[in-house]
Amino acid sequence: MMTIALAKGRLLPTAIRRLQKAGFALHEPSGRALIAFDRLQTLKAIFIKDQDVPLYVEYGIADVGICGKDNIWENGADVFELLDLNFGTCKMAVAGKQSPDAYHAAPFLKVGTKYPKVATEFFTQKGVPIELIKLAGSVELGAVLELSDVIVDIVKTGQTLAENNLHILEEIAPISARLIANRASFALKRKAIESLCRSLKNDSRR
Repeated sequence: MMTIALAKGRLLPTAIRRLQKAGFALHEPSGRALIAFDRLQTLKAIFIKDQDVPLYVEYGIADVGICGKDNIWENGADVFELLDLNFGTCKMAVAGKQSPDAYHAAPFLKVGTKYPKVATEFFTQKGVPIELIKLAGSVELGAVLELSDVIVDIVKTGQTLAENNLHILEEIAPISARLIANRASFALKRKAIESLCRSLKNDSRR
């Protein structure tokens, strides 16, 4: 049996559909169930927060997982990233009130974000010193109320930014759902994992 960690929330319905098309009779959990099995007992699914998926896979609780690239990046988990599943697409971006010219000329920035590792790496590469302000929710509010000069966050449509008089100042990277694998599991269950990867890859091309 193979164990897969699935991110609860916006990615889950599509992940379940993709697994069903790959041949697994798996359904979304009912109520508060955290574990489910497909009908043939070949796949065990555990349902956890998106940001925890890379850790469960890294530590071998799950053989494979499906989660957003942002959480793989932020966690820095030691896992194999096998496949871009091409759903849950959005982008990691820097946003704020100021003009692009003012942003690019700034010698120092206060940065509000849920992604401290991503933000630190990005601005370090740019050579811009920052004061990092870690926020847990409503990241946009940090820039609106000037707790931070800019924010680093996931942007899908940009509507929330526009409604709060903010705009994208710089795009950092595209984000989408990815299939990841535990390194030891990939060696021990390589045939099953590669079969899953091929099925999901073929489905993404349809």
